[in-house]
Amino acid sequence: MSWVILIVSGVLEAVWATALGKTEGFTKLWPTVVFGVGLVASMGGLAFAMRDIPTGTAYAVWVGIGAALTVGYAMLTGAEPFSIVRMLLILGLVGCVVGLKLVGDH
Repeated sequence: MSWVILIVSGVLEAVWATALGKTEGFTKLWPTVVFGVGLVASMGGLAFAMRDIPTGTAYAVWVGIGAALTVGYAMLTGAEPFSIVRMLLILGLVGCVVGLKLVGDH
């Protein structure tokens, strides 16, 4: 269950990071609300998952998921340029996150 919560928390990290960019210095109400709710839910889920998952692994997975989804979304919407190299690097990041799950506590 902790892994599911950690993955959802990583997705929420991408939500709040994207919303933060749309707040325009916290001057726009709804992006600011989405940022605040996403941040609290994401951090809460990370804290919960860290009860069962080692801190380094949990944090790396959380950041990896959030970073991959944030840059992926930015490329899809045209906010950042798309390139094959960027896509390969994101896939490498995702591969490392999956690897951390596979090696577990060994």
